[in-house]
Amino acid sequence: MQNIPEAPPILGATHLHSGKVRDLYRLEDGGLLMVASDRISAFDFVLESTIPDKGEILTRMSLWWFDQLADLVPNHVLSTDVPEVVKGRAIVCEELAMYPVECVARGYLTGSGLLDYQSTGEVCGIALPKGLQDGSRLPSPIFTPATKAALGDHDQNVSYDSVVGDIGAAAAAELRDLTLAVYARAEGLARERGIILADTKLEFGSRRGAGPGDAAGSRATVLADEVLTPDSSRYWPADEWTPGRPQKSYDKQIVRNWLLSEESGWDRSSGAAPPPLPAEVVDRTRARYVEAFELLTGERF
Repeated sequence: MQNIPEAPPILGATHLHSGKVRDLYRLEDGGLLMVASDRISAFDFVLESTIPDKGEILTRMSLWWFDQLADLVPNHVLSTDVPEVVKGRAIVCEELAMYPVECVARGYLTGSGLLDYQSTGEVCGIALPKGLQDGSRLPSPIFTPATKAALGDHDQNVSYDSVVGDIGAAAAAELRDLTLAVYARAEGLARERGIILADTKLEFGSRRGAGPGDAAGSRATVLADEVLTPDSSRYWPADEWTPGRPQKSYDKQIVRNWLLSEESGWDRSSGAAPPPLPAEVVDRTRARYVEAFELLTGERF
């Protein structure tokens, strides 16, 4: 990942880290402030262009989903009372010991899962039926974990046994079960609204000093980061779903398609940073994020 802009100073907060989209700060009282920017990434580059309101859309959508999932798993949100300069696109969150695994649930075959299937007939060691195509619905959702890559590198799909080796059998089983439970709840809610949730990536942490379930039996594993946004999930219009071809999606595919077109003039293999996005591509991308937010939540943006 290259060219991440310097995080803006926030009074009363110390900058700790910046990722593709989010900036993390420590507040004077010890809490963590997670800010979603309007940055957008593609092909392992943070683009020079931004998508207006994207940070607020991601934050509001995550908060909506945290509410829908509250009975399944606790989350890291402590407050939405944040400094005025980042109001609407930031939360105060709990500091956790994060598990070093990307927890991915797939209900449909596409993306890196499709590539693995085409090569081996499996995804993360899970054998799948023959004859599946891009966009095929799987017989049942599967847990397909990935390693957390360093900034700028691709996450790598791994087997469940690899996760067990990294974090232990009890934690691995809990993360798998939670991931599939979250996916099942979210997939059902999205389908009611005319949207297919093809797959999603979740991150979990444990409260400091706790493992899977604390001594009192209450859950110590906590859902963190963003959840079920178009940046961490593949959403497709249900009425346009047709296996055997790439699906229309509610995410930054518009950006990827333009960058790969002749119009952009960008050679992905060159190592050069992508060019700025045309205003029309920015506007269409923003519109897709807004559409996903409004359809899923029933709220106006």
